[in-house]
Amino acid sequence: MAVKVLVVDDSGFFRRRVSEILSADPNIQVIGTATNGREAIEQAQALKPDVITMDYEMPMMDGITAVRNIMQRCPTPVLMFSSLTHEGARVTLDALEAGAVDFLPKNFEDISRNPERVKQLLCEKIHTIARSNRRSLSPPPVTAPTATSAAQVKPAARPATPTSIPARPAVASAAPKRKSYRLVAIGTSTGGPVALQRVLTQLPANFPAPIVLIQHMPAAFTKAFAERLDKLCRISVKEAEDGDVLRPGLALLAPGGKQMMIDARGVVKILPGDERLNYKPCVDITFGSVAKSYADKVLAVVLTGMGADGREGARLLKQSGSQVWAQDEASCVIYGMPMAIVKANLADAIYPLDDIGRHLAEACI
Repeated sequence: MAVKVLVVDDSGFFRRRVSEILSADPNIQVIGTATNGREAIEQAQALKPDVITMDYEMPMMDGITAVRNIMQRCPTPVLMFSSLTHEGARVTLDALEAGAVDFLPKNFEDISRNPERVKQLLCEKIHTIARSNRRSLSPPPVTAPTATSAAQVKPAARPATPTSIPARPAVASAAPKRKSYRLVAIGTSTGGPVALQRVLTQLPANFPAPIVLIQHMPAAFTKAFAERLDKLCRISVKEAEDGDVLRPGLALLAPGGKQMMIDARGVVKILPGDERLNYKPCVDITFGSVAKSYADKVLAVVLTGMGADGREGARLLKQSGSQVWAQDEASCVIYGMPMAIVKANLADAIYPLDDIGRHLAEACI
């Protein structure tokens, strides 16, 4: 059965172009269009699409407000279009927290210069998020700080973010054993920005281990994402730079478009993104480097995401004696990367998303 799509954008050219690209795929059907957020809400309720593509800047009602309303009234996977700017990144992260599943850069030059690549990427995204877990779409009621309202100092404390994810499976992994880890490494993709926020905001300021984060994300977005996490969390978060040194209570986010490796001294190496690799940054690359540098002193976590990135790196970690956790299926937006870990029998524990931060705090001494 074809994936039914609602296309929302105030630009007539962009609505037509997106509709043409999607309609060329025999397994996708564009069932309607809307020119603003209000129309999007009405059409979403009337047409019940499988996926909605959404622009941010629109008259009458912007895309973020529309996403938030759609998630409250008729939760539907939303793919946001965004600009490759710092402001575009901030807006996209707001949209993801409001409930959008994923995003694509809105680049008119690419559409005209490389239409086949754009068509392939857009259709792949539509098919991917059509399979997303709708139970995980409802956003938490706490919104991220805006540019005008964000405090410039870290909160003294931040409780775990409430969630509407359903009850965990009847069989859950036991609470972790306490151990002195030299590093926590977390890899994720689709659904990861919100998942990372919900994990990291549960960690205390005196968290005893360094953390590295690998999130599939464009180069223009990772700095804004790190800044956002730093404002929300009690630990410190920054985009990793070549030569950074790991330290307890600091999370380093791999820069988009590049690869991050860690040597035995705890020094970060940032390398150019290899065009032969699908992911830049790649979870396998970072996991593999820390397996070599820290042997059995790593606690790795694989969160929501499409594909199997992280599986081979986790295999190296397991061979070195380290621990690997996976997010459970019920709380994943896309149960791909964690499923790859579980199916390969590499998971020492499987936890719901909202338990992972608490268990990290319990496990690391």
